[in-house]
Amino acid sequence: QVQLVESGGGLVQPGESLRLSCAASGGIFSINAAHWYRQAPGKERELVAALTSGGSTNYADSVRGRFTISRDNARNTVYLQMNSLKPEDTAVYYCRADGWGSYRYLEVWGQGTPVTVST
Repeated sequence: QVQLVESGGGLVQPGESLRLSCAASGGIFSINAAHWYRQAPGKERELVAALTSGGSTNYADSVRGRFTISRDNARNTVYLQMNSLKPEDTAVYYCRADGWGSYRYLEVWGQGTPVTVST
C-alpha cells in the first residue's frame, strides 16, 4: 500500500535550519493536499502548515515567517523548510497527504520524524 516516508529530522541548535521530506511510495498515489503536524511531549498534536492542490498555504502563528511548506509533484514529495528554529519547535513532526490512489481517495500519514532544537 501507499506509504509516506519522512526524513530530515535531527538535532540542531537554535537559529539553525532544517528541511523535512515526505515521500510517497508503494503504490499509485497522487498528492492533492498536504499537511505537517507536530506533537511535543505532554502536548496535543498541532497543525503547523498546510498546502492545498490549488497552491494556497496556511501556517500556525508560531511558525509563520519561519516555516515553508512546498510540494514537488514529479517526485511525489512534500517538504517543510524550517528556518530560525527555536527550542519550542522541538517535537515529532508528521506529514499527512491526501490524494488519489488507484481507485479511491486516500489520507496517508508519515511515520514521524523527531526534531530537537537545543543548545
